[in-house]
Amino acid sequence: MDLQLKDRVYLVTGGARGLGRATADALVADGARVVLSGRNAESLDAAVADLGDGAVSVVADNADPGTPARLIETANEAFGRLDGALISVGGPPPGTVASTPDEAWEQAFGSVFLGAVRIARQVCDALEPGGSVALVLSSSVRSPIPGLAISNGLRPGLAMVAKNLSDEQGPRGVRVNGLLPGRVGTERVAELDASTGDAEAAKAKSLLQIPLGRYGEPEEFGRTAAFVLSPASSYVTGVMLPVDGGMLRSV
Repeated sequence: MDLQLKDRVYLVTGGARGLGRATADALVADGARVVLSGRNAESLDAAVADLGDGAVSVVADNADPGTPARLIETANEAFGRLDGALISVGGPPPGTVASTPDEAWEQAFGSVFLGAVRIARQVCDALEPGGSVALVLSSSVRSPIPGLAISNGLRPGLAMVAKNLSDEQGPRGVRVNGLLPGRVGTERVAELDASTGDAEAAKAKSLLQIPLGRYGEPEEFGRTAAFVLSPASSYVTGVMLPVDGGMLRSV
């Protein structure tokens, strides 16, 4: 299938590693160009070196109110256009509701929730008809994950914001969707498994809940995200799409 991505330009926050990087790889492989952002200059430089002329980077924090304008400006300066964005909102620290202090909730709200809303809103306003935005959320949108209280609290709200934004932007021809990764083999998931004290046991327990019987590969998520962002999915908006090997039990 031709995703019609040639020469299209996308922002990818959190694009140096994990699911963001996997999406950037898929976009560039299909002819798109990307503006990667993240907080670590060294990892961004390495990603751009791997991706070649189809990528530039900006050191930026999603929580910074100035980040959306900087990313949009960079896309226009580097490539002369902007067609969409993958907004990877990062993973808040683990913990239970009872053990998570107010400060952790407040910090996560600024970066995970408000930062994502701000970027999505401003990017949508900058897009022409045919533009597309996707938010990387989590299976916790539909079912809580033990030990991830902040994620369980904030991500369902972001899913509703994305749905609401898709209604607002639809008449302009701009699409907004959410992606709900399950257990995909990224550094973040490895860290979560290790935080239990027995990574192998944690992984084995998770595998019992996944009909496909394995963790996903980052590139499997990346290909799905590239499709959702692309013109090939031009009649898909307001959808929260699980990428989880069948783990979620809701329809």
